[in-house]
Amino acid sequence: MSHAGEKAGLRGGLYAPLTQKEIDTITAEAMRVLAEAGMLVYSEKARSALRRAGASVDESSRLVKLPRALVEDAVASNPSSITLFSRDGECDAVLEDSRVHYGTGGTAIYVLDPETGAHRESTLRDVALNARMVDALENIHVFTINVFPNDIAAKDAIDVNRFYHALANTTKHVMGGLYSVEGCRKVVEMAGIIAGGEDALQSRPFVSFITLIISPLKIDAHYGDMTCYLAERGLPVVVPTEPICGTTSPVTLASNVLLHVAETLGGIALVQCVRKGAPGICGSVGSVTNLQTMDHVGGAVERAMINAAVAQVAQNLELPLYSTGGTSDAAAMDIQAAYESAMSSVLVAMSGANYIHDIAGLMNADLTVSYEKLVVDNEILGMCQRVLRGIEVSEETLAADLIIENGPGSSFMAEEHTVKHMRGEFYTPRLAVREKREPGQSIEQSALARARDFVRGVTAQETENRLAAPLRDGLLRRFPEISSPMRRTQQ
Repeated sequence: MSHAGEKAGLRGGLYAPLTQKEIDTITAEAMRVLAEAGMLVYSEKARSALRRAGASVDESSRLVKLPRALVEDAVASNPSSITLFSRDGECDAVLEDSRVHYGTGGTAIYVLDPETGAHRESTLRDVALNARMVDALENIHVFTINVFPNDIAAKDAIDVNRFYHALANTTKHVMGGLYSVEGCRKVVEMAGIIAGGEDALQSRPFVSFITLIISPLKIDAHYGDMTCYLAERGLPVVVPTEPICGTTSPVTLASNVLLHVAETLGGIALVQCVRKGAPGICGSVGSVTNLQTMDHVGGAVERAMINAAVAQVAQNLELPLYSTGGTSDAAAMDIQAAYESAMSSVLVAMSGANYIHDIAGLMNADLTVSYEKLVVDNEILGMCQRVLRGIEVSEETLAADLIIENGPGSSFMAEEHTVKHMRGEFYTPRLAVREKREPGQSIEQSALARARDFVRGVTAQETENRLAAPLRDGLLRRFPEISSPMRRTQQ
């Protein structure tokens, strides 16, 4: 059975919760929010860049107000198409228009252990194993580093360890959040060495970075500095925002979408004020509040609706978008994990969001990664891809002449037309059990059991470092703080 997967970058736009008038209204109001309320910007470098571009800056309060003309100019100068390159060229993700790609994410602090099933803190070994899993799963196009290495104590060693072990275990594009300015610099230096120079990295960036906007309407000092640093170097930087209905945004979905758009446009404005034409990527991560506990909710269907609406606004502005889908509040791999992830994934994919992160493996309100769920979500994404491919209507696929020729009561099983199209027309699942069950017959294996078998197979494989030996040795000498995940877990 082939598991090559559908072609990456299929077009969405099939689900549109907003009308064009509503898109225009939200965009205009977002511009007004930035001009009248402004943003608190705690990075001196960011404030300086925004001031030089014409923003009103109050140094005492750190409040920055962005004129509409400044934001519109930033939108116009930001690339409308950004490619997240894979190192081998086999799985490039082109973020533009309504083309859709999928990836991991979340920086979870726990995993469900792939061998014991225990809920435990994630380690550096999990960073490496998650990268190997993504490398083997055909419908996951980008590896956004999805777990935190709790066994790395030094803060300035976290970033270089996460990115090194991601790059050593997959050739797909690697994206990640950052924990320190020094760590950010080390990762950029490391990626430049792997690429063969800073210019080579900038021309085909196989890494990209996430710097957060903090809701409501704040740019942190460290994230602001890192955004400026990355924009100066022309590397892709996502400026996502995470307003939560009822706590860090007003409670209504429309207002949450508005705050999403205003905040991420503020991030795009910063990127463009630092360097016009730098590859800035909008981001939407927010969700809703459990009004009984005031906790963040990961698997709410409203989260998918919010992200689909933000996707429409981004497409209208011709800005690449990093979105969110496929998440669940389930604490175990159960039916809740499946239905929440499936509903969210298909809605956000159908909206045409360009890169949907968190869409594989994440559960427990975005705190935990399950290896089995990575495999199950890969199957859900295969189904999403089939939906996006749609139904081809042509003389060949309609086969009206064949129907007429065979006439009533005929079978099409032995026809050449059937043989020609039977493999390409349908999505063939890796996990689903489609054999009929007779009375009294036991089920030999479930879809979840097949997912576990897949995880065991990847875990048992001989580890193959995806970096050539001379390059690997040079990096380990240059960055002695890079740890061995196998050695640490054996201690």
